Order: sequence, then C-alpha cells, then structure tokens
Amino acid sequence: MLLCGPSGSGKSLLAADSGLPVLRLDDFYKEGTDPTLPLVAGCSDVDWDHPDSWDADAALDAITGLCRTGRTEVPVYDISLSARTGGAGLDIGRSPLFLAEGVFAAEIAARCREAGVLADALCLSRGPLTTFRRRFARDLREGRKSVPFLLRRGWRLMRRERSIIARQTALGAHACDRAEALTRLAEADRTATATADTAA
Repeated sequence: MLLCGPSGSGKSLLAADSGLPVLRLDDFYKEGTDPTLPLVAGCSDVDWDHPDSWDADAALDAITGLCRTGRTEVPVYDISLSARTGGAGLDIGRSPLFLAEGVFAAEIAARCREAGVLADALCLSRGPLTTFRRRFARDLREGRKSVPFLLRRGWRLMRRERSIIARQTALGAHACDRAEALTRLAEADRTATATADTAA
C-alpha cells in the first residue's frame, strides 16, 4: 500500500493507526550536500517538495525487497540536518501487507504496479488551511528548519496544495480523507490476508 499526500496531511499518524508495518519513504530524501537537489524558483532555498529531492530508485528497491523477503535495509534521515545519520533493518515478518508512506509515494506507483507489488495507492487530503496549520505546528515542534524557511515553505505549499493532489491522483493515487483511507486499508489487509492463507 502506498500512502501519499501533501506534507502535513496526516500520513504518519494514519500509518501509525493502521496497525500495518510501515516503511517511511521520507527517509529516502537526498543529502543536503547532493548537487542534484532542486532549488525553489527565484531563491536559494532547496525545494524539498520537488520529487528530485528524493531517491525514488532506492525507495522502490526497499519496497520490492520487503515484498520478496520480508525485510530490507533503510536509511535513517534527520530532516533538521538534511542528512542521513545511519541505517536500520526493517523486518515485516510474514505480514502480507505493509504501508509505504511519504510525500512522494505516488511518484513510484506505476513502477510498483509494473513490479506486481501494489495493492492500492491513496492520497490523503484535509484541505489547504488545515494542512498548513498542522504542518507548521509539527515542523516548529520538531525543529525541522528555521522559522523563516518554514513560513516561506508553508505559504508556498498552501497555495500549491490542489495542484499537488492533482499530480498525485494523475500518477495513480486515490484522493480520500482519513476515514475512507482507513476503510480501504482495512479492506486491502483482509484481501491480502485471505490470499496469503489460500496460498499457504
């Protein structure tokens, strides 16, 4: 299962409440020193909301590894430092379904489908103003970046939220609210469990 949506839309909270094993796709951001990082047009800020700030190939490798063997190695990323600070193993055991959540999850939906590992792709949406408030409070609490940077980014993302969701749905994710997302996750879990039981 892929779960995307604008930054601050509640993906991580929903993932935690789903009861499924979770792969955090935001840990696949590029290092802040990477020369390929995109910049925001007209200023020197790194555009961390552009897909090119993220390592899609590594994220896809982790997903397919989990599907094939039930375990994979993932980076540990510190957003406040814009750097990977280590690595860790992720083991989902015999779980027939897991949730891969992150801002750019929809970017690899087609590739996951082609690889035969996609159960569903969801795009969580709560509305631009609600998302802005949640994102700013979270980023400020966690000290992710400087306050001026957070304000510039927050204002920019609030204005772009509808186009972000339009892109993610065009890439194959189903736009929904929290309640519908939890329903679809539960249905996918039941289907995957029944399929696994039949195969066994």
